[in-house]
Amino acid sequence: MASILLTHSYFLRFDPKQLKQQQPYPPLGTLYAASVLRDAGFSIALHDTMFARSPDDIVATLNSKTPNYVVLYDDGFNYLTKMCLTNMREAAFRMIRLAKEYGCNVIVSSSDATDHYEQYLDNGADIVIFGEAERTLRETIQHFEASTSLEEIPGIAFRRGTTTLRTAKRAVMDDLDTLPFPAWDLIDVEQYKNTWNKRYGYFSLNVATTRGCPFKCNWCAKPIYGNRYNSRSPQNVVQELLELQRRFGIEHIWFCDDIFGLKPSWVQEFAEEVTRTGLKFRFKIQSRADLLLKSGTVEALAKAGCETIWMGAESGSQKILDAMDKGITVEQIYEATKTIKRYLMKPALFLQFGYVGETKEDIDATVQMVLDLMPTDIGVSVSYPLPGTVFYETVKQDLRTKANWTDSDDLSLMFRSTYPPAFYKRLHRFVHKLFRGRQAIQSLQNVLKHPSMLNSTQLRSALSIVYFLPAAAIDKLRLHFLLQHP
Repeated sequence: MASILLTHSYFLRFDPKQLKQQQPYPPLGTLYAASVLRDAGFSIALHDTMFARSPDDIVATLNSKTPNYVVLYDDGFNYLTKMCLTNMREAAFRMIRLAKEYGCNVIVSSSDATDHYEQYLDNGADIVIFGEAERTLRETIQHFEASTSLEEIPGIAFRRGTTTLRTAKRAVMDDLDTLPFPAWDLIDVEQYKNTWNKRYGYFSLNVATTRGCPFKCNWCAKPIYGNRYNSRSPQNVVQELLELQRRFGIEHIWFCDDIFGLKPSWVQEFAEEVTRTGLKFRFKIQSRADLLLKSGTVEALAKAGCETIWMGAESGSQKILDAMDKGITVEQIYEATKTIKRYLMKPALFLQFGYVGETKEDIDATVQMVLDLMPTDIGVSVSYPLPGTVFYETVKQDLRTKANWTDSDDLSLMFRSTYPPAFYKRLHRFVHKLFRGRQAIQSLQNVLKHPSMLNSTQLRSALSIVYFLPAAAIDKLRLHFLLQHP
């Protein structure tokens, strides 16, 4: 039986922002693929690049495992892989070349390979898989082993001579409960656990309950799971959580779905199953303002143990939300944030600046929304055109020479927008400092109001006012200068 080495192209070391944050999550998509292949009878090993120093680290694993196949299978559940970061692309190309030098057949599944499959084939990959890849990967290796034609396998691209062939699209799975649980035994969980505990005092793992997203935000790329939305049963999810708690003592879960709990009935059934089994844990999710306002949803999330809810707010301007085809209103963002707070959970907002047609008034509305709502956290980015999106088609004529960010903190504006790229870089810093400054004011007010309840966290936050408010004022002056001298 064939020996298969799975790996992925995300290196924490090559992403300074994420390295500083120290919140690594195992490559969940890769672990699902490993589990499916192992169930098919293949001999499986994993080279986890999360903490690796270099793509060349794979050489030692190639020598020790002697695989017939190397499968570079990125974690499609992690938003970082959807960004097609060039640091990771170059690392992927290097690992492909090393695997080919070793004599392996190389198969690739990733968001970046979907967008740039010709480049991956140019760098030595034998097969690039499109879309949901577990079944395609299994069939591809089975065909390799049987020396039968690859053309009948849906969802792949390969070369015949100098000609690139791409087969028909494969339909996504609709019964996710039939998938085996991820092959957690293949990774060094303790390394992840120690990293989390050292920085935060607790350990978080990632779990996916769904695949896909049915909404039509026109800047959002969905290269792996598409617009179809399929979910596991609440019972299946809780079964996995109980297993993770038994094996690893989980305290916290990141549900890495694009949209957690599309249907209120699913969320309520999940909360009931958590209660029935006596499962105790905390978790964070990503959702939408309109979904959170559906009857009973926020209450059920609180009951199940939800701690933090990230919403794709994007903008405080209805004009921009409509231009994005976001399908929500500013009023819903306000109401959902207040509802989350009412149930003693933490709201967090994703914000996006630089969308086509955005004016200073739209930017001001977004900043004001943050100050009005004062969520627990914010994530600030600029509009990022990815192939396959309506937004990309809108701005592709104005794209600069740079097509992808180098790492997740790059934040370069890659198309011609209302203001120059330097303005948005400074805006990113200003919004963060202004927000942290307001948080510092709140902490100072709490300290003065309840001095007997003072702790070190509150004290540090209150004292940070000395830095954040002056820094925000300076950035505001610099923004004004950039507006006057574009």
